[in-house]
Amino acid sequence: MKQKQLTTIIQPVVEDLGFDLWGIEYLPQKSGALVRIYIDHPQGISVDQCADCSREISAILDVEDPIKSAYVLEVSSPGLDRVLFDANQFNDYLGHQAKVKLAQPINGSRKITGTIKSVSEDDITLENELGEYSFNINNVMKARLQPQYDGVENE
Repeated sequence: MKQKQLTTIIQPVVEDLGFDLWGIEYLPQKSGALVRIYIDHPQGISVDQCADCSREISAILDVEDPIKSAYVLEVSSPGLDRVLFDANQFNDYLGHQAKVKLAQPINGSRKITGTIKSVSEDDITLENELGEYSFNINNVMKARLQPQYDGVENE
């Protein structure tokens, strides 16, 4: 719920600055919350651009006040090992390696690393040496690309 509310507030700000909102992580913690905003652009993202977005996002969050507790705001590029937030992002990386943590196990596994084989609607299929794993995007707790460097998997 909090991520949808934050997306509604933050997305127009990010787009007005000329960037794409890749995703938002809202992580409640004992001392408040961590709000991590990922922005993207075809030419990449610089530290200065993250700082510019952070200032604008911070200003709108101060006005809208969707987070009642203390929080830390981070603005970042998604990077090569980017978090995948939705089925469309999985679809954009068909054939790439991903590491997924599931809420409910599939074939006895909650953590799966494999090649993104297919995406249909909200269902994703990964394939590795043990077989295929199909799951709904709503079962995904966290998913991240696993970049390959000269044929070696990044651990």
